[in-house]
Amino acid sequence: MIWLIASALLFSIGAYGALTRRTAILMFLSIELMLNAAALSLISFSKMLGSLDAQVVVLFIIALAAAEVAVGLGLIVAIFRRRETTGVDELRQLRG
Repeated sequence: MIWLIASALLFSIGAYGALTRRTAILMFLSIELMLNAAALSLISFSKMLGSLDAQVVVLFIIALAAAEVAVGLGLIVAIFRRRETTGVDELRQLRG
């Protein structure tokens, strides 16, 4: 039960960070925190139910998070090199 509370707390911190931060890197970090909180809750439910199915799903979530980090940070670095900013307010004009 304590792990579910910790997961909810981590998810809340990540949601707050994603909604209030104005730089792409901090928003990206907050979204990763929310993804890890979801994985922690899956592991907690798996332990409470005595099943290993959710733990297998968490392995896929970890692999997905690693791929997301590689692609996301690559995009953020490319945008920073071109625009010299990671502020999301300035990046809204990327349409044309």
